Amino acid sequence: MKKTGVVISVLTIQGLVQGVGFRPFIYRIASEMGISGEVDNRNNGVCIRAALTALQREQLIGRIRREHPVVASIHRISVSEIVMKENPYTDFRITPSRSDSDEVTQVAPDIAVCPECLRDRKAQPHRLQYPFINCTLCGPRFSIICDLPYDRRQTTMSAFPMCSECRKEYTTVSDRRFHAEPVACNHCGPSYYTLYNRETLTDYPELLALSSRLLGEGEVIAAKGIGGYHLVCDATNEQAVARLREIKQRDGKPFAVMFRNPEQVRQFAWLNEVEEECLLSWRRPIVLLKQRRPLAASVNPGMQTLGCMLPYMPIHEDWFERLDTPVLVMTSGNLSDCPIAITPGEAERQLAGKVPLLLHHNRDIHNRVDDSVLQVCGGQPCLMRRSRGYVPEPFFADMPVEGILAFGAEKVNTFALGKGETILQSQYIGDLKNWETYQFYTESLERFRHLFRFRPSRLVCDLHPDYLSSREAERLSSDLHLPLLHVQHHHAHAAACMLEYGLDEPVIALVLDGTGLGDDGKAWGGEIFLCDRRSYKRLSHLEYVPLPGGDKASTEPWRMAVACLWHYFGEELPFPSGFVQRIGEAKIQMLLKMMEKGINTPYTSSAGRLFDAVASLLGVCDVSTHQAEAPVKLEQLASDEHQSRYSVLIEEEVISMRPVLKGILEDLNAGVSAGDLSARFHNTLSWLLLEKAKLYRLQTGVEKVVISGGCFQNKRLTEQLQRMFAKENIPLYVPGRIPCNDGGIAVGQLAIAASLYEGK
Repeated sequence: MKKTGVVISVLTIQGLVQGVGFRPFIYRIASEMGISGEVDNRNNGVCIRAALTALQREQLIGRIRREHPVVASIHRISVSEIVMKENPYTDFRITPSRSDSDEVTQVAPDIAVCPECLRDRKAQPHRLQYPFINCTLCGPRFSIICDLPYDRRQTTMSAFPMCSECRKEYTTVSDRRFHAEPVACNHCGPSYYTLYNRETLTDYPELLALSSRLLGEGEVIAAKGIGGYHLVCDATNEQAVARLREIKQRDGKPFAVMFRNPEQVRQFAWLNEVEEECLLSWRRPIVLLKQRRPLAASVNPGMQTLGCMLPYMPIHEDWFERLDTPVLVMTSGNLSDCPIAITPGEAERQLAGKVPLLLHHNRDIHNRVDDSVLQVCGGQPCLMRRSRGYVPEPFFADMPVEGILAFGAEKVNTFALGKGETILQSQYIGDLKNWETYQFYTESLERFRHLFRFRPSRLVCDLHPDYLSSREAERLSSDLHLPLLHVQHHHAHAAACMLEYGLDEPVIALVLDGTGLGDDGKAWGGEIFLCDRRSYKRLSHLEYVPLPGGDKASTEPWRMAVACLWHYFGEELPFPSGFVQRIGEAKIQMLLKMMEKGINTPYTSSAGRLFDAVASLLGVCDVSTHQAEAPVKLEQLASDEHQSRYSVLIEEEVISMRPVLKGILEDLNAGVSAGDLSARFHNTLSWLLLEKAKLYRLQTGVEKVVISGGCFQNKRLTEQLQRMFAKENIPLYVPGRIPCNDGGIAVGQLAIAASLYEGK
């Protein structure tokens, strides 16, 4: 018998739809269209229930897709119907959030302060100069959320009851702060405070004047931000930046800088249209730019790039209004190798007595998040560190991923978990060999599991048994009696890029990085695979060379220079002029004996170590003060000489670098500049990769080529490949949303595990 009554349409909208003003947006367009019904937040998204004609439903869905808030993104709109005896709705309303399943919606990343809020803090009496102003279009999100659905009571803002004025805005449909969960003002919201000269200060104008004065006098201060503390100083003041290096215990790693506006960025760096779009986006990442004019020498010693960002908090804007400098150093508030501090206690323990001012605020940070870093390669934004502004925005998978937990790599670590058909990647964690960072890792893993109602059923980790991430996976596998899959490192690199582009087919994968354990027990890192997401075949690789001292070789590139010459030229050892004098005869002889006797000398095919060797032979970098210093300096040294290269045999499975090193040494002796030699080395590697790809495409019939691995953070190398492959009309896939470095390994691990488990 046919049911009679009123048909109610149920629209479930999934995507980034909570914490971005989506319910107020739905309310407004429904009211404009004369629709009666309700909208609420659910664990799995936003749900609309309304009595709609077929035409109204089509028009409503069209408007939702076209007009949604700029920060929002829609993955799917599902439609169903229920029949009720009568229409229960006389108007349209926002109803309380519901928590009715273990499904979860997207959680918004933290959003830079919007122009409207910056104007409001100069006009609204209760928000004049208020440093924590926000609305449905901006403000903290991931950093403050403790649980879902996204409501104020589930965030660290629950400690701040709204005043009557904020409550009125929160409940007024026409207001931009309608259901803005972190809404606050000078009367009821978070505030800054400090203990300075034994006196507690809480007045924001006074704190602003004090911090600005100290910065103007060349001091270094610490200030709590959205995802953690920053250390701040004038980037044009060499004495201040040098002092900052002492505080951070950081020798040569470049500092990120914050400019007043894009016009000031252009004074010191080259800026194209895509780079400017990235800088100005609501995500506000650090963007690596080619330097135009120098800042203080200690900002980026020996480098020709600047990590630049723009203000994303009101206090940043306030500082620039009061300071003469156009640029501030803005680096994470922690000692070297420790995670960014997020509590006053952590900041005090690490920084008290080292800076004259520790500027705290009383809004708790629940989720620690560093600034994100990207660079633009060939017009494509490529993330290098995925954190604030991006996390926890998921990747949508083209296969079931529910219950899979991927533990990631050892360095530049992130982890990832599969929820339904989405992959949720953690914020940047760091190097797990540091105890504090490992604690951050396990803490974040537990918080992600809680926030996203995640119950692991399958685990996946790196092939290397000594990675702390692998050990954590083994522990959890044992404790929970769950199956654990070990995935080869470079296969995970390739799979991450494949997942980003939805490639579920065989590809040629060019994977170059520092190191990853291979199937044969050696350290791989210069690999060419034929692979899909389930399996791989190693088609070719760089010839194995000694790695004297193991991990020590990655911090002392001179070791790789000696190792390569010893491996390829035997006792001749044709050291370039000045090399022995720089390194010392005794150290070289010690290393030669180590290799001859096989003491602590594993073998590697690493492209990263090849870059190290060439950098040292050219006198660019013999000892690294931070990760990848030698390859980065070698890249930045390269001249614009684009044509010449060295000979390499492409037909052989094992690629010998002997002809390349021989050519470099001969050119050095002939007086060719180091800049031209670096260019020729890059040209050779690019040509080699292209020719290898062409060869294997012919042999296998596979059309598409992916690249991944930390070596492709090399902008010159990546852009050369983009141009060369485009000229040959070969599809080349370059990691963009997922970092090509080890920060993308967890996503690749998860993709492989899901593919292997699919259908089982």
